[in-house]
Amino acid sequence: MSANLLSAPRTRRARRARVRPAALVAALALAGGSLVVTQVTAATEAAAVPTTIPLTLTNNSGRGEQVHVYVIGTELSSGRQGWADASGAFHPWPAGGNPPTPAPDASIAGPANGQSKTIRMPKFSGRVYFSYGQKLVFKLTTGGLVQPAVQNPSDPNANILFNWTEYTLNDAGLWINSTQVDMFSAPYAVGVKRPNGTTLATGHLKPGGYKAFFDSLRSQPGGWGGLIKTRSDGTILRALAPGHGIEAGALPASVMNDYVNRVWSKYSSQTLTVQPFKDQPNTKYFGRVQGNTMNFTNSSGAVVTSFQKPDSDSIFGCYKLLDAPNDLVRGPISRTLCAGYNRSTLLSNPNQPDANNANFYKDAVTNHYSAKVHAQMADGKAYGFAFDDVGAHESLVHEGDPQQAYITLDPFN
Repeated sequence: MSANLLSAPRTRRARRARVRPAALVAALALAGGSLVVTQVTAATEAAAVPTTIPLTLTNNSGRGEQVHVYVIGTELSSGRQGWADASGAFHPWPAGGNPPTPAPDASIAGPANGQSKTIRMPKFSGRVYFSYGQKLVFKLTTGGLVQPAVQNPSDPNANILFNWTEYTLNDAGLWINSTQVDMFSAPYAVGVKRPNGTTLATGHLKPGGYKAFFDSLRSQPGGWGGLIKTRSDGTILRALAPGHGIEAGALPASVMNDYVNRVWSKYSSQTLTVQPFKDQPNTKYFGRVQGNTMNFTNSSGAVVTSFQKPDSDSIFGCYKLLDAPNDLVRGPISRTLCAGYNRSTLLSNPNQPDANNANFYKDAVTNHYSAKVHAQMADGKAYGFAFDDVGAHESLVHEGDPQQAYITLDPFN
């Protein structure tokens, strides 16, 4: 069974675009990542953010099907997994089974085309799913909730048109993103209303961007069109992210090998310099290849971490041979390498990260999926891979005192 468990580490955990609470990121300020947060006192935080905030869903999709909405995740006050109803009230999941048992129906009827609906968003670290025409199938195992696995053709949700956003609402505010880390599917944007009445938003496509993305991916040589999944009635359901495409056999597992070989050759005789902390310019690590290993030393010449030659799946997933633990050395270096491989900037710039998006995706061997997602975004921001926040190129908004959250279901054009 292919399963994603909210209550357990995911096999491909790095694939998710992370929506990280301030407490996890305030000390990191990684390599231009957008989540640089100044912590304030707990009393001030608690006063600023209530238990729930309004979430307005607007349906501009142009589609006539019933929309079903789900708010699921971890209740931060208790650590329990569960779902929220339209009022924002928390409901813990019951015990699951083996084989998995059906989860309670957590769906909320969404707005019809051309209409809006406001519900309440609780203090979760979780997701807001939405589907068109059919309710999603959620089941419970002894380990927790089984989420849809888009790469698995036998998943009960494989033929349903759906998508999701990820969010964290806690005492330090709201982080909410538009993510394409797992797939590009039903278009949407997210936003947050600030205390002064202005709104921060991200995720909108350019006019015609939905169709343009699929047309461009379909015409990309090398098997990239195989990422597109279509229902028997002709409905385009999604494009799998390339790591999932490799797992599903839709994209060659060797697709990034040529680029990796050239990187390995270059840094066998030259040095790759990684400066992972934007606010610590003097913290640098120096990479050189010896055989099948890239060793990184610090300014004193001591080896601090090493990476084996990565395969395509490790690159697209930012995991396995590019694992990125939540530490202050290997994780930040791995994040930077992952971004450099996906954006194909490691050969053109020996000083990483390269924060200039004019330099991204220029090599013939690159993450064409992520490149095409970014190309169709109105603001250029996206989560085309897990560490797209390196250099602050991710589609995420944050407000410490959120007045209201927004999800807009956009047109399929």
